[in-house]
Amino acid sequence: MPLSEWLHLAAEEGEDTAWKGLSVFGAESEGLLSFLLDGQVLRSIEPRQVPAELHGELRPYQERGYQWLSAMRELGFGVCLADDMGLGKTIQVITCLLDLKHEEQQAAALIVCPTSLLGNWQRELKRFAPNLSLYIHHGGQRLHGNAFQAEAQSHDIVLTTYHLAGRDGPDLASLHWSTVVLDEAQYIKNYRTKQAQSVMRLSTPHRIAMTGTPVENRLSELWSIFQFLNPGYLGTASSFRQRYTGMGPSEENAASLRELHRLVSPFMLRRLKSDPDIRKDLPEKLELKSYCSLTPEQTVLYQRVVDDLMGGLDGRNGIARKGIVLSSLTKLKQICDHPVLADSSRKDHGKAEASGKMERLLELLDAIRDNGESALIFTQYVAMGELLVSRLTQRYEEEPYFLHGGVSKSQRDDMVETFQNGEGPSLFVLSLRAGGVGLNLTRASHVVHYDRWWNPAVENQATDRVFRIGQNRNVQVHKLICQGTLEERIDELIESKKALSEQVVGSGENWLTEMSDDELRGLISLQGETWL
Repeated sequence: MPLSEWLHLAAEEGEDTAWKGLSVFGAESEGLLSFLLDGQVLRSIEPRQVPAELHGELRPYQERGYQWLSAMRELGFGVCLADDMGLGKTIQVITCLLDLKHEEQQAAALIVCPTSLLGNWQRELKRFAPNLSLYIHHGGQRLHGNAFQAEAQSHDIVLTTYHLAGRDGPDLASLHWSTVVLDEAQYIKNYRTKQAQSVMRLSTPHRIAMTGTPVENRLSELWSIFQFLNPGYLGTASSFRQRYTGMGPSEENAASLRELHRLVSPFMLRRLKSDPDIRKDLPEKLELKSYCSLTPEQTVLYQRVVDDLMGGLDGRNGIARKGIVLSSLTKLKQICDHPVLADSSRKDHGKAEASGKMERLLELLDAIRDNGESALIFTQYVAMGELLVSRLTQRYEEEPYFLHGGVSKSQRDDMVETFQNGEGPSLFVLSLRAGGVGLNLTRASHVVHYDRWWNPAVENQATDRVFRIGQNRNVQVHKLICQGTLEERIDELIESKKALSEQVVGSGENWLTEMSDDELRGLISLQGETWL
């Protein structure tokens, strides 16, 4: 049976088709499909001009990715950009969206992402493509019906979440989109969910899935992503399961897996940090900021501390004023970490979903562990470290080491040696002060700063536990920042005064106590959206 005919049958909706149970013995291809399956597309791509509106410079492998995305769009195929974490999938897609605008498309592009990544997308679009107008479909005041259609059609990009794609499916389906982008596309791995069904019904000539883990547990997850990208290409869910899933290690099954790889590889671009051609394009140390959202509970607690502080400053000066400011700053940072730090009597014992930052950390660590890599997680609060150990043990069924000031020298040495030998857990939680100096932990290639220390030198010393002689891999440094909060404003201040940052914040947080009431209010007040 020709593959084109088989695909036509496979694309029919429902399981009770006349050909149900028909055995598929192989796939033959000709014409354009043969051109794709034989890997000739990348070799035949005509170079495209990188849009002049891009506010940034693509690394060589990123430009190749942009060329591939654009070429596959011209051919009418949906594609999966599956680059390793940290290689810059977002800027490649943004460049493609800028190129799409050159074609004078009247329709907006739709980006669907996890709630925790709304802030990241907003900032990356503003940073790399400020001329693309953005409408964020989120929050209790979001638009519906004709009002939504009018607002969406007046913007270049519409950004929303998987949760709302499921809830507001009719609104999204009422428009024709120039492109639909799914970030962290593994969120639709279960094709039966409402959000997966909703995005698969969207009207668009071009679809992009972004994920570093296209298959997390089962091959059926790959089918779901490809059903979104190129509906019917891998047959129905039942025919796919029959042919490719639940297979043992036999020669026949190995041949089937090779066939599946050949079928999907033209539509999937995956580069790894370990690839020689990629590694030479990367800096030895790559610093990444990951913006997190406050949950509603965190928002209420945060605002309460701000109100109490500003109301309590009246008539205070000198040491008394400094004391209340420093105490409040600590409370605000702890609330950004997790509400349980502000209320130890909570009955939920620090559930991850109570903290936008912890949820983002878990997403990050999932990807790191899926790649078989190790990470150090630094926090300045022992209570937060204990909470992290508890949550990570529960999630991964492996207890991370936790190095803090109460650990004896012999215990400390045993932890370091076992971790370095690869015999210990893949995750290591450290107190910033106790674990920030004097250690060699080059087994890890990722450093996560869960909360920020406002003296960059202290953070750099902690990062140097990994980024030092003996490290033979590129190091990624992840800084988690709660958007719209004190954390974001301090980070912006440090960035704007990079050359003077050591002098500006060299004394820790004491310099903040010298601010006027108005300056302090501007620094700590919630700004913009909290998203959740």
